[in-house]
Amino acid sequence: MTVAAVIFYLFAITAVAAGLLVVLARNPVHSVLWLILTFFSAGGLFVLMGAEFIALLLLIVYVGAVAVLFLFVVMMLDVDFAELRQGIAQHMPIALLIGVILVMELMLVIGVWAFADAAPELRAAISPTPSETQNTVALGQIIYTDYIYLFQAAGLILFVAMVGAIVLTLRHRVDVKRQNVLKQMYRDPAEAVVMKDVKPGQGL
Repeated sequence: MTVAAVIFYLFAITAVAAGLLVVLARNPVHSVLWLILTFFSAGGLFVLMGAEFIALLLLIVYVGAVAVLFLFVVMMLDVDFAELRQGIAQHMPIALLIGVILVMELMLVIGVWAFADAAPELRAAISPTPSETQNTVALGQIIYTDYIYLFQAAGLILFVAMVGAIVLTLRHRVDVKRQNVLKQMYRDPAEAVVMKDVKPGQGL
């Protein structure tokens, strides 16, 4: 076994194990830390594939911004995860049924999966490895020419996910004072000011 194969299996096992721990960890802060380890392992796999730009992009954007942002949000918002988990037991049968159906569908698909004899040649013909162009230039040409609609669809899905995350984490707190502009505009001037006759030497 070569050194590259050993490094590949090391990064792959670490990525899969860290990904499982992201879901199984009870502490959300630990989940974010395992997510950062998953990103590092995935970046190492991209380096082995020769996609250095994607690896650095993964580390700089996701680890340096997104994962750290998740960590600060989890630590500063003080989200009550016990309250969020109250409805899990109620919906658990439906979730298990959907999970079993998905596993059965995956088993049916994997059972009849077969690689074509000319699969490597076809893959090389569809997406040839650029020899004279840089990695970043070739990636930009492929994304913004061949897969522009898929790229825009992925951006739309991420936008919807961001809005959904904001809606889920936004909670109305009673102990926080908020400005109500309409209430201020439509208030009665007669009720806005109260005249008090304060006697000398007495307080309100």
